[in-house]
Amino acid sequence: MNITNKINNLRKSLGAEIISLYFADKLEIEIDKTPIKRAPKNRSSLRCCTYKDRAMYRYRLLSLMGIDIEKEDDEYRSISSFAKEALQRNQIDHKILTVIDIACASCQQNTYMVTDMCKGCVARPCEENCPKDAIQIINNKSIINQDLCISCGKCEKVCPYNAIIYSPVPCEDKCPVNAISRNPETGKEEIDYDKCIYCGRCTRACPFGTIMERSQILDISKQLKHKKNPVIAMIAPSIIGQFPGTIGQIIYGLKELGFDYVYEVAVGADITAQKEAEEFIEKQKEGQPILGTSCCPAYVESVKKHVKTFEKYISHTKTPMAYTAELAKKEHPESTTLFIGPCIAKKYEGTNDQNVDYVLTFEELSSFFLALKIDLLKLEEAKYDTIDATIEAQRFCINGGVAAAVKYYLNKTTPDIEINPYYINGLDKKGLKQLEIAANGKLPNNLVECMSCEGGCLSGPGVIVSPAVSARKLVKPT
Repeated sequence: MNITNKINNLRKSLGAEIISLYFADKLEIEIDKTPIKRAPKNRSSLRCCTYKDRAMYRYRLLSLMGIDIEKEDDEYRSISSFAKEALQRNQIDHKILTVIDIACASCQQNTYMVTDMCKGCVARPCEENCPKDAIQIINNKSIINQDLCISCGKCEKVCPYNAIIYSPVPCEDKCPVNAISRNPETGKEEIDYDKCIYCGRCTRACPFGTIMERSQILDISKQLKHKKNPVIAMIAPSIIGQFPGTIGQIIYGLKELGFDYVYEVAVGADITAQKEAEEFIEKQKEGQPILGTSCCPAYVESVKKHVKTFEKYISHTKTPMAYTAELAKKEHPESTTLFIGPCIAKKYEGTNDQNVDYVLTFEELSSFFLALKIDLLKLEEAKYDTIDATIEAQRFCINGGVAAAVKYYLNKTTPDIEINPYYINGLDKKGLKQLEIAANGKLPNNLVECMSCEGGCLSGPGVIVSPAVSARKLVKPT
């Protein structure tokens, strides 16, 4: 996963600008100037011209203010009028992704191509192995006839010079459920929300930043600035390594932002693990062959929409976010709760949970620290406003972590019941096939842990550092 690039940096800086202007009471006054300041006439353009650059900034700002761009085609409207509209809303809807159609580069459809590395060798394995005779030799170079090519990839595999490459449409290629496709009339990519599982891969795959999540940063800024009730931040375990400084400094930084309480979501993970262990015992006694964990909303959504045969095996236990929010609302009934994590799918889950008011990614949180000039390394340390979680719960965010925590609680209560986990590390087309195999009873295992993101939540689309960096902060469970 590519973490360091200009699109990611642009989202963070634009988000910070919106937050900064809002807290300075200048959002509706200054926001219309932002595209012009960012793309002045005397600067070389990123796109075809300065005016398209400005349009891109406009639509990115709208998305960061939570506007559904696909519904807003009135180019005469000022950005400030959208800002006013965003500040007046009191509810977040279920549609968490939006497509900037004019940003789409209409990439050439998935295809295999012969590069200049082709030597025109005598063996010509590409030609010999092509099942559709799509490869011709012209001037001692291989040429692929795209009208005949079926994209089987055999030519790429057999070329001794690696001269044949696969050139995918990035967003389509990364989507595990074929929810993104080109509109044949406009040539632009579109999302089929009936198929979408909100995994967020597309938002990070497109090198043009065409697909964005509709951010809640403005809604949260409003809660922090004009506080009527306590505001509670709930931090996912995957925050490990995301920001400079210690966890204690991050907690202190959140309180500097205006949060009254900071809850550790690993406490909710302990509840999830314990209840899933109890459910596992119950299902085993009933004769159910397997139980699927329930923590990853993208995987649960993929089952509901694409592998329905596995749905009956998914645990009915709530997620760590849900239990933590439940605890927060119980202790502070009038509070506003905010989950902070690496996941875009959690935004979708949050809209369906009455105890979760808002969801931020780590990238969006970094915009808050940037906007309000909070240097975490210079801060004191503070503690969570919750009891300490187990190490097993804190490792929920890595591949194998959920199953290990369930096993931990199972061994404490019913050590005579054997647990044999099966891990699906990254939900791609292969992962979906593995779920189908599990649903058909073809696995010897009795617990299925599925992580939508390879490596676990540390690889979520909302992270800001390399998963390898974060993983070093954790000891993998045995």
